[in-house]
Amino acid sequence: MTARPTPTISANTRVAAGLRQMILAGEYAPGERIVQEELADHFGASRLPVRDALRLLEAEGLVTLIPNTGAWVAKLSLEECEEVYQIRERVEPLLVRMSIPALAPSAVRQLRELCDAMRETDSIEEFLKLDRDFHSLSYSGAQTSVLGEFVSRLWNTTQHYRRAYSQIFGVHANRTVHLEHELLVLAIERGDVDEAERIVQSHIRSTRLSLVQHPEIFQEPEVRD
Repeated sequence: MTARPTPTISANTRVAAGLRQMILAGEYAPGERIVQEELADHFGASRLPVRDALRLLEAEGLVTLIPNTGAWVAKLSLEECEEVYQIRERVEPLLVRMSIPALAPSAVRQLRELCDAMRETDSIEEFLKLDRDFHSLSYSGAQTSVLGEFVSRLWNTTQHYRRAYSQIFGVHANRTVHLEHELLVLAIERGDVDEAERIVQSHIRSTRLSLVQHPEIFQEPEVRD
């Protein structure tokens, strides 16, 4: 029998995955210019897959493209971020309601494990990853072709500001965050969709109100030319 060739990842997919990780990890600041030639050198790719990758990340809310000008890491003003959080307050409770009935017992157990892991870590970057994994998993039972991707885009646009929020308050200083995660797991374990909706809405609102109290987060950073 002739062995099938191993599938290869396209260059634009590889560049998009690498740049996505760099942006979400904070290696690029909001509003920082993305130099396509540097990306091409970094990933060992030509300009065409780099441009395709940037268009893909623009659709994900991570990059802003200006025709005939260039690409920048997407950024939000305080007012824009507050609006995004208000949208999240309304749509994510719906997503968790749609998800809970279809969550497998193994997923519910993993939510408990993620909740415990967030309490134990002292690393902001690890907390941010665990937190996103936790909420993504809580929504993973929803069968939706629109809302899930929409929420993922909203999370992408606020990633930098979630990091800034965590840097101000620390991982454990705001104990309400851990309590809300715990209460959400308990509601999911009971299958109480009404309570889960309420907790998710309150959880997002708390972060929004805290961010509004720190407008310095949204000041223009010093960026590379």
